[in-house]
Amino acid sequence: MPRRPVRTVLVGFGHGGSVFHAPLIRHEPGLDLAVVVTPSPGRREAARAACPGALVAANLDDALRAVPDLGLAVVATPHATHAPLAAEALGRGLHVVVDKPLVVHAADGERLVDAARAAGRLLVPFHNRRWDGDFLTVRAAVAAGSLGDVRVFESAMESWKPSVRKPWKRDAAPADGGGVLYDLGAHLIDQALTLFGPAVPVYAELRSDRGGAAEDSAFLVFRHDGGVTSRLHAGTLAPLARPRFRVTGAQGGLEITGTDPQEALLAAGVPPDGVADTAGAPTTTRRGLTGRDGDTRVLEVLPGRYPDFYAGLVTAIHAGGPPPVRADEALDVVRLIEQVHAAYPSRIP
Repeated sequence: MPRRPVRTVLVGFGHGGSVFHAPLIRHEPGLDLAVVVTPSPGRREAARAACPGALVAANLDDALRAVPDLGLAVVATPHATHAPLAAEALGRGLHVVVDKPLVVHAADGERLVDAARAAGRLLVPFHNRRWDGDFLTVRAAVAAGSLGDVRVFESAMESWKPSVRKPWKRDAAPADGGGVLYDLGAHLIDQALTLFGPAVPVYAELRSDRGGAAEDSAFLVFRHDGGVTSRLHAGTLAPLARPRFRVTGAQGGLEITGTDPQEALLAAGVPPDGVADTAGAPTTTRRGLTGRDGDTRVLEVLPGRYPDFYAGLVTAIHAGGPPPVRADEALDVVRLIEQVHAAYPSRIP
C-alpha cells in the first residue's frame, strides 16, 4: 500500500521558509505542506499565494489545533527561537527539522536530543549546503584521492550587503544567535567537519564594521584531528569575494569560484525540478580548476541537489534509517562557534 504523505507544518515564512523549505517540501511527494505559520500579516498573505491548499496560521498552537494529524514540523525562524519551538513540536509528538544553526547554545541542543530520543521522533538539522554542487564536487575529489593527502582546506562565503534589513539579524548579540558565525559560519564549519572530521579552533578574527552587537565578518582557522588545516572566511561586507573553495593537497589542488545557483533560482521562483535542470546544464563559465601551475585542467562542477535532503528525511521517517543530517553533527558546529566566541570575544574595530 502506498504511504500517505507526512502532513507538515512550516513554522516561519521569511527567506529560509519561503525560498528553501516551502518549495522543497511541496516538491517532495512524501510530504504534504498542510500548514504555514507566521505572525506577520504580510507574510501570511505571501504564504497563501505561494502555497495554495495550505492553511496559514499566526502561531503553532493554532496550527496544531486546526490540523491535528500533523507528523512533521519544520522550524525556519530566527535563531534564538529554534530551541523553544523545536521543544514544543517534539512535545506534541512531531518529527522536527530545524534550520541551521540547530540551536544557539549547545546545552539547549543536548536537551532537544534527549527529548527527541524519549519521544521516538527525529530531530534533523537543515544543513542544506551539504548539497551545494560545488561542495559535492570538492567532496568527490577528496574522496577519490586525486589531490593526494589534503593539507589545507579554504572555504569562503562572502557577499556585499552594506545594510542589514532584518532587525533580528541587525540587533541580535552572539548570545541570541546574532552574527555571521551563527549564519554563514555554521555552513562553513559543517562542511569542513563533514569533509575532514573533528577539529579545534586555533585562531579567529571577528570584525564588527557596522558597529552592531555581533560580528559582520569572521576568519577562522581549525585544526582537524587528521592533520588538515581549515581556513574559513564568512562575511557580508566583501566587495570582491574570495574563491568559494580552494584545496591544497600533496599531489595537486583545486579551486572553485562563484556561487552555487540553487538559492538564486529558487528565490526567482524556479521550481525544484527546474532548478535541477538549470544547475546541471552545461555552462561556459569556468568555475572549477584543478592540477598544478603549468598543468591545470577544468574541473567540472557537479549540479546541486537540495531536494535530496527531504527525500532522505522521508526515507528516515518511514524506514527508520539515518537522517540526512544528524543532530550530534549540528551540535558539534554549535560547540565550535561557542568556543570561538569564548576564546575571541573582542571584535575589531
